[in-house]
Amino acid sequence: MTVCILRGSPRKNGNTNSLMVPFVKELEEAGCICHDFDLHTMKLDPCVGCCCCQKDWEHFNCSRKDDLQPVFDAILGSDLIVLATPIYSWFCTTPMKTTLDRLVYGMNKIYSTNPGPRLWEGKSVAMVITCGYKPEKGADLFEEAMVRYCKHSRLIYKGMLAERHLGYHTEFMDEEKVQHARDFAQKLLEPLQE
Repeated sequence: MTVCILRGSPRKNGNTNSLMVPFVKELEEAGCICHDFDLHTMKLDPCVGCCCCQKDWEHFNCSRKDDLQPVFDAILGSDLIVLATPIYSWFCTTPMKTTLDRLVYGMNKIYSTNPGPRLWEGKSVAMVITCGYKPEKGADLFEEAMVRYCKHSRLIYKGMLAERHLGYHTEFMDEEKVQHARDFAQKLLEPLQE
């Protein structure tokens, strides 16, 4: 399985990236090829709704010339897309939101008078989320948005691992979270093992 990982955390050694260590290790030990993008270090321009992307049904074809093209290419070559982000104000971080906005238009060629294909139709999406509230009160709105996003794009939503941080003066990672990350990776591998 080929996996495209999109990381939205601004902190290289923060909670989200710490949670990703055992998750990615589990995938790689199972033989997955992981393409990993740190969105916070990339130049990502916001979507301006110009619809240039709708003129070409085979390519991303965005008018914004930034660092998103390699992400597009990796997604097209992947079986699974993993969104890894902390939740800020009940939603993902700005680089993740910018990427999602651009991808929904560049990948779905359905916004013109002559609708075309959804280039990523049938690909799987999973999420690794960290938040300060209980996940059912902190990550629920973003998860609902992504469920709708996946349905609209005809992607297969595979679920979410959400872990809570109890505060800046507490340790985030523990053995239970490590095991949850490994278990979630294994769950995503199950179709391969059948």
